[in-house]
Amino acid sequence: MITELPFQVNDNRLVAKIADLVKNGKLELSDLRNETNREGIRIVADVKRGDNPNTILNNLFKFTELQTVFNANLLALVDNQPQTLGLKDILSHFIRFRIEVTVRAAVYALENTKRRAHILEGLKKALDILDEVIAAIRASKDTETARNSLIKKFDFSPLQAQEILEMQLRRLAALERQKIDDEYNEVTKSIGEYKTLLSSYENVLNKVIIEFAETKEKYGDKRYSKVVAGKPDELSAEDLVEKENVVITVSKSGYVKRMPMETYKTQGRGGKGVIGASTKTDDYITHIFYTNTHDDIIFFSNKGKAYAIKVYEIPEFLRTSKGQPIVNLIALDAGEYVTSVLTRSESGKVMDEDVIQEGEEKSEKAGKDYKYFFMCTIRGTVKKIDMKELAEIRKNGLIAIKLDDKDELRWVRPTTGQSDIMIATANGKCIRFAEKEVRELGRAARGVRGITLKGDDVVISMDTVRNLEDRVLVISEHGFGKLTPLSEYSTIGRGGQGVTTAKVVAKTGKIVVMRVLDHPKKELIVISQKGQVIRTEINQIRETGRVASGVKIIRLADSDKVAAVAVW
Repeated sequence: MITELPFQVNDNRLVAKIADLVKNGKLELSDLRNETNREGIRIVADVKRGDNPNTILNNLFKFTELQTVFNANLLALVDNQPQTLGLKDILSHFIRFRIEVTVRAAVYALENTKRRAHILEGLKKALDILDEVIAAIRASKDTETARNSLIKKFDFSPLQAQEILEMQLRRLAALERQKIDDEYNEVTKSIGEYKTLLSSYENVLNKVIIEFAETKEKYGDKRYSKVVAGKPDELSAEDLVEKENVVITVSKSGYVKRMPMETYKTQGRGGKGVIGASTKTDDYITHIFYTNTHDDIIFFSNKGKAYAIKVYEIPEFLRTSKGQPIVNLIALDAGEYVTSVLTRSESGKVMDEDVIQEGEEKSEKAGKDYKYFFMCTIRGTVKKIDMKELAEIRKNGLIAIKLDDKDELRWVRPTTGQSDIMIATANGKCIRFAEKEVRELGRAARGVRGITLKGDDVVISMDTVRNLEDRVLVISEHGFGKLTPLSEYSTIGRGGQGVTTAKVVAKTGKIVVMRVLDHPKKELIVISQKGQVIRTEINQIRETGRVASGVKIIRLADSDKVAAVAVW
């Protein structure tokens, strides 16, 4: 929908041009309508199903007057010499001009103020010897004689003498004399301010800055333009994508989709939730998180590789839609699937899955001093690599960790190098150890032992400790959950068996998720294997001891189980 046109561009002429492009095969549209009326411009172009809207928009900018060029003659006289100026040069000369004007105005005002102060000093002196002044004036035969008499007898300046001769009789009243004193005090104060302003270049520059700020406050409005690198017709897809907060979901079978952030409404604990995605019977959502359309999304696979694309490259779908196969976006090998997802902002800061971005302002922990990617496999192997190792990721991916046979990379978290790491298993064991016990390794290294597993036990979660006041959230496969103070999990050495984090019984089922929470007002999204979703406030979940089973979070059918959890 086109709601604005460049200057002097006619809407009917633009629609005719677009129609010609469609007729000549340069554009493909299913419909084109001009709905412009007295309320404003509105031209609607319907894109055919399956076509890329960004490509259509790029072609509209390229072949029509939807984008036009305005030429500016930047030839100017600089110090009496003709020069062709760039934007920076123009701004520099304008700032220099404003500084010059400010100095000249201050000098002019200072001279006038000094002149007025000199006159007021004469009037004050004349009022103090008023009888003598009147006698001298009365004894003079004309104005010129009176002026010379005042100058010679009382040492007045010519300017003061002239002002005394022109002074009206009403100025002799007591209140009028007080006004002269008050004015003299104000003028004296102004002289001091002008002298302070002119005493240094920094003071003049600050004055100019203040004037700019006042002008912006009084006349400023929303900016509709932006400065971009390259020629106007060289627009990238990112230039055409609006920055907005979105929800990204990834399913176990490898379907990914982007949705508006308002998709899910908050519900109470224990509800049935809403259908979050239409998936196959053997598929379910494994990752759900919040990000921005201009951020990078980094996918880590079970085979230890990392892939990266832009968030806006992920197609937008309805809440109940299945999404698009992720293999259409990244080059996954046979048997390879996504196990962990992180986002990286435009500034290069990496954010965890449970971080929500508020417009262009991130939460306090988003990218906060993160230096490393900390990884964990289902067999309990951990590894730490510098984020710079994955700063540039090729289209076909990069190896992030070398894996043993039958092992898989499942969890990747950004860390500071000073964090504590917590690893939980399906049978209810959890270990907490200091990140510094794991040394930094290269991309192709295997890693070291993080937790020792017994029998058929496997790792189900790995998370980082951000604050000592954090709480530990544990969710079981039958929908039970609980919160436990972090203080109940003492730090021990890396590689041990850990302690009990939840009592695993038939009613609760095995543990599926463990998360470390650093904010009491966070919200929770729980997703089942059959696509059932509930969103609830975490403070509704009861806080219990480390070995308790927890309370019911979501009511599931007998054949359904909890698949994934998102926290923010």
